[in-house]
Amino acid sequence: MYNCQLITGCICGISMLTAAVSCQKKEHKPNILFILADDQRADAIGCAGNQQIKTPNIDRLAAYGLRFTNSYVMGGHHGAISAPSRAMLLSGMNLFNVYDKLEGIKTMPMHFAENDYVTFGTGKWHNEKSAFEESFQKGESVFLGGMADHFNIPVADMGTDGKLSEPEKKGFSTDLFAGAAVEFINEYAKGDKKNPFFCYVAFTVPHDPYSPRTDYIDRYSPESMTLPGNFMPLHPFAFDDLMVRDENLLAWPRPHEKVQEALADYYGLITHLDEKIGEIIKSLKNNGLYDNTIIVYAADNGLAIGSHGLLGKQNLYEHSMKVPLIITGPGIPRGKVSDALVYLFDLYPTLVEFCSLPSPEGIDGKSLMPLISGKSDEVRSSLFTVYRTTVRAVRTKEWKLIRYPERDYTQLFNLVNDPLELNNLAGVDGFETRITDMMKLMQELQKEVNDTVSLTANKILPLQYDHTRLVRKPDRWQPEYTLQKYFGEN
Repeated sequence: MYNCQLITGCICGISMLTAAVSCQKKEHKPNILFILADDQRADAIGCAGNQQIKTPNIDRLAAYGLRFTNSYVMGGHHGAISAPSRAMLLSGMNLFNVYDKLEGIKTMPMHFAENDYVTFGTGKWHNEKSAFEESFQKGESVFLGGMADHFNIPVADMGTDGKLSEPEKKGFSTDLFAGAAVEFINEYAKGDKKNPFFCYVAFTVPHDPYSPRTDYIDRYSPESMTLPGNFMPLHPFAFDDLMVRDENLLAWPRPHEKVQEALADYYGLITHLDEKIGEIIKSLKNNGLYDNTIIVYAADNGLAIGSHGLLGKQNLYEHSMKVPLIITGPGIPRGKVSDALVYLFDLYPTLVEFCSLPSPEGIDGKSLMPLISGKSDEVRSSLFTVYRTTVRAVRTKEWKLIRYPERDYTQLFNLVNDPLELNNLAGVDGFETRITDMMKLMQELQKEVNDTVSLTANKILPLQYDHTRLVRKPDRWQPEYTLQKYFGEN
């Protein structure tokens, strides 16, 4: 006969132990530091094999974490790609379910806040002001816009009423956003640290204007800059608005020396960013928070900056759609590189699952936990990207097809043999079946995301264009430095 008192005591002991373990797990949920760059190519970091650029702090994140070599933004329905890119990232939805509006959407920081996280945001918010106020409990140096003069960026702070103040110009963007993040971390560390934090730091560099802080202007000499392997003076055919804002930054044909100058300034902006990232990480370490913080480093889209005769991100080549993505911290494999096909909006469900939070409803992203845990080497076998109604692309691990409906034109690239997308196989005998298969896959993915654009337009436009008729002019955000350097204005 069993001793009931003993059994009851054991049950109580087990219950207390279970509760203690539960509390311990709750208390030790990891903090999240999410760092987002603006217009950074996937190859514009040292750990991606770029031997010219200096990014020791970002490289260190990769060395201690997991780097993805095939991370993509899905695209956009207008030229300001960062607005839909950030909306997708923050909502976990694909382009056709969120476009660039977050009003009324349950965002990633909102989900973390509902699960006892302290949420803080700083930097670029290219969506509605109200959506920022709903998403974050705290905010400092928030830029509500797409781009601005880095030296005079208007920023707002969140008051105790949860509302953002009127914007004021306070200093250089990179310094302001990094400084706000460091200040938040220091203040958090002074508190009881009962709840973990979600800190979102969205920089506006290396997006143009290509105007580094004065002490970073000469970090790279233009003469030493190696042009991209797929540099072209002109894009070989028309496919959309070749004068969309990024494309106006340099003349046509693209002068070699001006592209080198732009690259030198671009790298200067990134190295400044890297050093500020180092300061943010140092603040984590100084406050004893580093060992329990997941750090995500990514960018909202890539950039051509000379590749294929283009400068911007309003196209579907690899250099514009592929972005850097690094995850590091407790529980993340160290020094691992994954070539899995992933979207930026996969990060929402990934971080939620990693932190053992309830799964969000109505999202399209796929958790990358199978990749992080090593249980699988892929979460999808293909990717679909779009730009306006004028370009569609699909890729697998080996193949990529780009379709231009308004030009009735197709490009087919073998990305294993031709990663720079220079050899179009669409017009070569023997690849007809491959094109048919890739077109079928594209149509399947269109249907999956509710993309209704026909892959052959009713009216076909010419591929030829006259570059001498393209007239450029600076936009209102260019500071004196870029006006003199790139537009020859005094």
